Amino acid sequence: MIRYATPPVHPSSLHSRSWPLLLTAATISSSCRPKLAASSAPPPPTPRGLDGPSCSLDPTATGITGTRFDLCLPKLLADVCHAYQILKKGGLKDENIVVFMYDDIANNSENPRPGVIINNPHGDDVYQGVPKDYVGDAVTAENFYAVILGNKTAVKGGSGKVVDSGPNDHIFIYYTDHGGPGILGTPAGPYIYANDLNDVLRQKHAAGTYKSLVFYLEACESGSIFEGLLPEGLNIYATTAANAIENSWGTYCPGDNPTNSEAMFSCVMFDVHNLRTETLKQQYELVKKRTANDNGEYGSHVMQYGDVKLNTEALYLYIGTDPANDNLTFAVDNSLLPSSQAVNQRDADLLHFWHKFRKAAEGSDRKAEAQIQLAEAMAHRAHVDNSIKLIGKFLFGIEKSHEVMNYIQPTGKPLVEDWSCMKTMVRTFEACCGALSQYGMKHMRAFANICNKGVKIEAMTEASAQACTTFPSNPWSSLYRGFSA
Repeated sequence: MIRYATPPVHPSSLHSRSWPLLLTAATISSSCRPKLAASSAPPPPTPRGLDGPSCSLDPTATGITGTRFDLCLPKLLADVCHAYQILKKGGLKDENIVVFMYDDIANNSENPRPGVIINNPHGDDVYQGVPKDYVGDAVTAENFYAVILGNKTAVKGGSGKVVDSGPNDHIFIYYTDHGGPGILGTPAGPYIYANDLNDVLRQKHAAGTYKSLVFYLEACESGSIFEGLLPEGLNIYATTAANAIENSWGTYCPGDNPTNSEAMFSCVMFDVHNLRTETLKQQYELVKKRTANDNGEYGSHVMQYGDVKLNTEALYLYIGTDPANDNLTFAVDNSLLPSSQAVNQRDADLLHFWHKFRKAAEGSDRKAEAQIQLAEAMAHRAHVDNSIKLIGKFLFGIEKSHEVMNYIQPTGKPLVEDWSCMKTMVRTFEACCGALSQYGMKHMRAFANICNKGVKIEAMTEASAQACTTFPSNPWSSLYRGFSA
């Protein structure tokens, strides 16, 4: 979701506006059901043998004089909806808020409260009134970039609203979704790659259309989006829910009320605070403390990138402030209890299917459906994992493949030197082996290392064809989802 709105009048902000951009891209359909009905799916390609490196799909195919702007991108739709409600209470106007969300949760048959979305077990409805600027297949990387840049002609679908900011404006971007090394998920079209996003941010700075920009990002390996890529001097401050090499963790899962990591990041970021006096740095330190590994077994390291000096600014400059909280004082104690359980975000779909299966009546269609969904998800994971391992062995040998494919760059260096190469390797893999999916995002470091080792496309194509002798036709197939790059 992207949002830009006029903040409450304050002596120090008479000549600036805030533009919040909120984005959530995760979908129920991405983990629970195929986007296309089985009857409308194209037939699977003819299985290939080991007689050649070519694969059946084309690997190059792709599917005041100032204002506050807010852009939010969701991993969890509920978090984006909650963020919107905070922004509205802060005095920001819908005309300055841009929201991206797939919007398949509120009225989904799996929702026990139709038309209602909550972001914690005891919370109120946060869905009511949320603008639907970009929903469904309009939630794409290209639309996200166009909205940030204020390029109305490049937007395809949606409301057409963009961040039409000026040199005195403040921009706030909140993105929550599935992620992996150097990559962020989108429900439609190719994923967001770190180099492309940072290029867009540099273009925005070169255009002189903001005073400062704050980017809150929560996803697995979210630090890799800015590590070695976001320089100082752009007046951009970014904070991430995890560093470049660790997972985020799901909370409020069935049977537990956990409060750690990624959901903790959201809960604290948009908790009840006096945003007129609380600074970005104070919020960062509080979130860092509450999501650290010593706050339970499943923590993560909250990070800062870019112009860290901006963290001395007050939060209200970017997201407004609720007058009802103006008398509150900043709380430094960790008042939220650690989680008794937490779930790797990539395992959330398995947990959903398992509880669906466990709770369904014996012999019911629902139980049979859940069993099939769980089996398909596990088979897809095994296929992706085994294919990547085989490719590594073909390229680097049995003894060296694990070390090469899992190599981690030194701190401060980006994931890969040649991003175009990495995208080509991903497309080649998916043309031969099917879509990576949100689960397969975790293997992006392997593709980066293949490029960093100088592997040629011909070698990658041959290795992929040998590793994947048949093309999958399950809901995670490239036939349904297209290419990730």
